Amino acid sequence: SSAYLFRSTSLLGQPSAPGAVERLITLNVNGQDRRVDVMPQETLAMTIRYKLGLTGTKIGCDRAECGACTVLIDDVPHYSCSFLTQRARGRKIVTIEGLADPATGKLSAVQQGVVDEQGFQCAFCMPGFVMAATGYLKTNSNPSRQELAHGISGNLCRCQDYDKILTAMMRGAEYMRKG
Repeated sequence: SSAYLFRSTSLLGQPSAPGAVERLITLNVNGQDRRVDVMPQETLAMTIRYKLGLTGTKIGCDRAECGACTVLIDDVPHYSCSFLTQRARGRKIVTIEGLADPATGKLSAVQQGVVDEQGFQCAFCMPGFVMAATGYLKTNSNPSRQELAHGISGNLCRCQDYDKILTAMMRGAEYMRKG
């Protein structure tokens, strides 16, 4: 029976065992509800990249140290490589692909700041920085350079041009204030 597959009851009609986890879940990603089959210990980064095909979210260190996998969950930046997909049910997830206006394709303020300032060399870390800055700017729309540096300090860049990255993020903050 389908009830067994969806873990509402066991095969014999009994309630699922304590700690049992549904595998087929609905996630709200970039404003769309998406049904996915996930393993109990699967991380959100793995689900986003390999099951939803949204490859803008990068997996750098896979241990919550570099920030390349940063996404917004209920407008708060999180390392998706250490966030279990099961915990994301019922929450609003935004990836780098979800920042641009879906109707017009217009980039978000932070994305446009990155383009205008040519803020990254190889750009592998760029989606994580953009997501971290976007989340931070939701709490402080007019940060000093030092405040924004602190707000994105959980993200690392191997190319190490942090001054240029911060300049791009500050330009994005300026664009965000102008609306």
